[in-house]
Amino acid sequence: MLSRRTLALSVAALVAAPMLSACGGDSDAATGTGKGRSEQVGGINIGPDQHRIRGKKVDSIAAKLPAAVRERGTLRLGGSADASPPLGFYANDDKTRIGSEIDLATLVADTLGLKIDFSPVSWENLFVGLDSGKFDAVFSNVTVTEERKEKYDFATYRLDNIAFEAKKGTSWRVREPKDVAGRTIAVSSGTNQEKILVDWSKQDEKAGLKPVTIKYFQKDTDYYLALQSGRIDAYLGPSPSAAYHVATAGQSQIIGTLSGAGDKIQGKIAATTKKGSGLVDAYAAALDHVIKDGSYARVLKRWGLSTEAVEKSEINPPGLPKQ
Repeated sequence: MLSRRTLALSVAALVAAPMLSACGGDSDAATGTGKGRSEQVGGINIGPDQHRIRGKKVDSIAAKLPAAVRERGTLRLGGSADASPPLGFYANDDKTRIGSEIDLATLVADTLGLKIDFSPVSWENLFVGLDSGKFDAVFSNVTVTEERKEKYDFATYRLDNIAFEAKKGTSWRVREPKDVAGRTIAVSSGTNQEKILVDWSKQDEKAGLKPVTIKYFQKDTDYYLALQSGRIDAYLGPSPSAAYHVATAGQSQIIGTLSGAGDKIQGKIAATTKKGSGLVDAYAAALDHVIKDGSYARVLKRWGLSTEAVEKSEINPPGLPKQ
């Protein structure tokens, strides 16, 4: 059976990416600050000892927290247990949770003077945890939508983009529907990426162009094998995952990005909390602080996500429309 960090390492193994390693002791599964095997893949540290970028408590921002949370001293954080590098995945010890979402949540918690109590759960249980009061926040690539705003409050911290990934060296670029006409492109079934690609293909046909041939595979490694063998021209998926694969595998490139919401609205990723919890103002203020002091930019750069930076945190901005 494959381990939880399969996606993080199998893609790299697929292309025999160079790795630099050294041995050490055990790590702390909650904080990623223990001594463990250091490993660099494409310049990204996937070992348990993360040497995270840390912040300092700002009293005026911490004062925005509800009294009960300040007194407790912990930020009860939910995150998806699924491996999705570079957002949230398991280090090479197969137990320490690492990734950009953990790093950003840590900066927020530091600014608020709180320690993180992290619980990895399935995607649907992130929202169950918020509803029940088990979690104070979810930092797990949650997109702001109008439907979700009915139950949750949001403080944005990253753009929600998707990317076309093609074989390295191609001169082909994707900016609009006509650029994919007649191409063979893979996408995951049931995703917003699939909906956008289907819509673009229909637009091409209406314009008298060839439609897109859409392919589906079971696993990420299957998509990338198809890309390298020439069975598909590109793979359309989440921009962070594409950026991570480009950095770690070294055999592909991003040839176009667009909002995960399509051309109607810029999708945004946000810290999510139960509506009316009294926490969203503190999250937004903490995020604005780390954006201004530069630590936010350093975290995004560390994980190859600088192109998804926001200038400020927005509370409950316009979200993806209801379907």
